[in-house]
Amino acid sequence: MPVTQASGLRPDIEGLYMMPGRSDHTLEEIMALLAEGPGERVAFAPPAASPARLAEHLIALANAHGGVLLLGVQANGKPVGVADPQEARAGIQAAGLLSTPPLILPLPQIVELDGRLICLVEVPPGLPHVYSLNGRYLTRTGGRNRLLSAGELTSLLLERGEAGFESRVAPAATLADLDPAQVAAYLAAIGQPDGDPQQILLARGCLVPTADGPTPSYAGILLFGRQPQRFLRHAEIILVRYAGPTMGDEFLRHDATGTLPDQIRQAETFIKANMRRGMRIRGFTREEITEYPLPVVREAIVNAVAHRDYAIRGEGIRVLIFSDHLEVYSPGRLPGHVTLDNLMTERFSRNEAIVQVLSDLGFVERLGYGIDRMVAAMKEAGLPEPTFEETAAGFRVTLRGHGEELVSQEATAQRWTNRRLNPRQEKALAYLSEHGTITNREFRELCPELSDETIRRELADMVDQGLIMKVGDRKATYYILK
Repeated sequence: MPVTQASGLRPDIEGLYMMPGRSDHTLEEIMALLAEGPGERVAFAPPAASPARLAEHLIALANAHGGVLLLGVQANGKPVGVADPQEARAGIQAAGLLSTPPLILPLPQIVELDGRLICLVEVPPGLPHVYSLNGRYLTRTGGRNRLLSAGELTSLLLERGEAGFESRVAPAATLADLDPAQVAAYLAAIGQPDGDPQQILLARGCLVPTADGPTPSYAGILLFGRQPQRFLRHAEIILVRYAGPTMGDEFLRHDATGTLPDQIRQAETFIKANMRRGMRIRGFTREEITEYPLPVVREAIVNAVAHRDYAIRGEGIRVLIFSDHLEVYSPGRLPGHVTLDNLMTERFSRNEAIVQVLSDLGFVERLGYGIDRMVAAMKEAGLPEPTFEETAAGFRVTLRGHGEELVSQEATAQRWTNRRLNPRQEKALAYLSEHGTITNREFRELCPELSDETIRRELADMVDQGLIMKVGDRKATYYILK
């Protein structure tokens, strides 16, 4: 069976394609699915399938281990195509809303097989609810949908029973509490700038149908709210940089608030500004390296935002940078059946709506936590593997960086090359590389001939050049290497 196109965009259906690099299937994978035929993770549906029939397939896959539904394919695996991609997409959306609770799924992927358009729908593994259609709880065995037995249903309810806070209606919230600009940016990101915002947010679990009309859920407020912290004061990221290896009275702090995407962007900016940099020789090449691989830190922060327990009040996500390690703490222990032992292989999304929208926006891979990528990146950087641990009420990731090896005198000296530095500033940087911090008074002791105003200018110039960072205020001010 020739395949003429699977991921290229056609102008008339461009908006239906998933954004590349997430859950898109390759040509080879799609051909393999068709050749494999219906199974525990693969279902076919003809183009005329009703939303109710599509809902049966989607619910069965969701209550099992996830999988793929191919709409526009006969039971024997022959692709016949759908006549109207927009209509097919609307049917999938309607099917998801028929589920109790509604199924939140990635955008359908449109593929062209031998001139016929097929709609591919991914059902992620590890969804947090048990789903039903008109009171019927389905699962998938082999290539068939079937009803869950009483024992299976009880077991599944116990396994998945802790999720659901994000889907609750935010008390006193109205549509006016959502930021139209944030919603418009999201619609543009998913290729539906002219789509119906309410219908799309309903399908994403960000709105909940009520007697008073669609009302924002906690997920909707956190992702698109004008003032999310008015509804959940603890939904923030606390970012702190300490000068030494433990907490102390001297630190630099920023509280990231606003919507979850905005918080992630603020956190990344803070990390970049507060992470030390140095030089390393690899082979015959000199390269600049950071204290920690930035993608690893970013993954840890995004995971914390996506999977934390927002029902826990009075505590936010904490990102603490020390002189020799970095910690990312998230309120809420590991969800569902995920444990420290199976963290690398098992999947369970406590916040399926939040995870899906962050995935749509390019922050997180929908089908995994990225733990394996974090481990691989740390090894590649020559650093210890991340440490994962559960606390009494949360989950913590600890990264060990290059530490003093990165900010040694030799490394920092390389960083000063070609800088506009005078001998006094070089002396201050040498002191910093040895002691870790420097104050105005310590700089004056190094260069007693300087006036207070000259000391202030010399330090301010090094801050402007990105060599050092000012921490604290007034009499408590000190400087660290950036």
